Amino acid sequence: MTDRPTQRRPNRQLASLIAEAGFSNAGLARRVDQLGIEHGLDLRYDKTSVTRWLRGQQPRGTTPALIAEVFTRRLGRRLSAQDLGLEACAPVYAGLEFAATPEEAVDIVSGLWRKDTGGQAELRKIAFTPAGLVVPSRDWLIGRADERVAHGPAAQGPDAHPGTSAARAAPRVPAQNRGRTAGRGTDGRPGRRVTTGDIHALRSVGELFRSLDNAYGGGHARQALVRYLEHEAEPMLRGSYGETLGRKLFAATADLTRLAGWTSYDIGAHGLAQRYFVQALRLSQAAGDRVYGGYVLVTMSRQAVYLGHGREAVQLARVAQQGVGSGAPPVVQALLHAAEARGHGVLGEARACATALARAERALEAARPGDDVPFWARFFDEAQLADEFAHCHRDLQQYRQAVQHAERSLQLRAPGYARSRVFCRTVLATARLGLGELDQACAQATEALQQASEMRSVRALEYVRDFGRRLEPYRDAPAARAFHERAAALGVVGA
Repeated sequence: MTDRPTQRRPNRQLASLIAEAGFSNAGLARRVDQLGIEHGLDLRYDKTSVTRWLRGQQPRGTTPALIAEVFTRRLGRRLSAQDLGLEACAPVYAGLEFAATPEEAVDIVSGLWRKDTGGQAELRKIAFTPAGLVVPSRDWLIGRADERVAHGPAAQGPDAHPGTSAARAAPRVPAQNRGRTAGRGTDGRPGRRVTTGDIHALRSVGELFRSLDNAYGGGHARQALVRYLEHEAEPMLRGSYGETLGRKLFAATADLTRLAGWTSYDIGAHGLAQRYFVQALRLSQAAGDRVYGGYVLVTMSRQAVYLGHGREAVQLARVAQQGVGSGAPPVVQALLHAAEARGHGVLGEARACATALARAERALEAARPGDDVPFWARFFDEAQLADEFAHCHRDLQQYRQAVQHAERSLQLRAPGYARSRVFCRTVLATARLGLGELDQACAQATEALQQASEMRSVRALEYVRDFGRRLEPYRDAPAARAFHERAAALGVVGA
């Protein structure tokens, strides 16, 4: 790492804190490098680097925040880069904060949208941070819906919170957004008045992008979705609306933000996806939609499963169950229990996995055609539950059961869920391979490979690559050679 040119004033604040913490220069450098690894950064600092900082040189990028985090952990009190005599920079956990107010939540999430559309490639390389799951899920669980979200002149309208005065109606404006006063846009002019039509438009856009994601992968339209959020949703959030419409606005924006995270997750931008999920969780709290918040936590749980963090996945699913309670529709209850089962499957906890799957099955059986099912939960049907069973049995190496459930899911799954069909077909192939049925396994995997190659989905490709790795003991068999040759022809490296 190259630091910025030396400032010729010794950094006495940093020297004092190093002495208080009892660090050697080499020890501080080593801890900064280790913390960088947690965040997906390859840092190469040493004792000479610390000597330069003490002489006044400013480290680059997010390193000042990393150094501050090292001292925070050591000394047990929150320290900023400025407390160390270093220049301010973006926080290490930027985007993972669970905002204290709706206004702050808008500032954080809109900052993510702008950075994402600004071509900052580094943003998509941020690593997933398991430690970053704890605070948001806890704050959501113990938190309540915001008392007031109305904004701008419409906050005084007929659906404004009863008993509020004009003085109380003006939301607090964070220092970094002075000039973005209540009811005004980012250019200081009066913000737009949000209408019911705007909410319908946000919902329709969500359905469009959800369909594109399911059929073609997250990479096809992700950037367009984020641009839409920046250019359409943010002006609405900073516009003028009363309480009732404001809740609906935050709910619709939470859904689009979760979808931005989902598509980021699908292309392998895991740290960015995690930040979108956290902000979607906070927006759902502003919306007063506890059940949707549970769905966001389930989404976070699924990402944790994919990345192999089974314990965190189980915890997130249980937090969702506790926060939603027993009043949610049966389909939602089934979804929550299935998410927990997937975490147990990754951990190899067969009994706990079976218990959670049984709860999911009972909940789905309790669903009735006339139930008021949220639009976002309608995908969870018999086909999806069979898919969950198949994944769990595959992870537990219970291959015969995995085959049965995967075949059932493929029979029931609608063609529009093309990526899910790729996942399930690959699980079927893996299970058949586990049963020693090599030719059938390779036939299924080759079909999944063809479909995955036509999508922009890192996850879909990784599924078939995982199958390819499992084929290694059979690499000389004709079926295995044919699979690898087809993968090479399609440009799927590593399969």
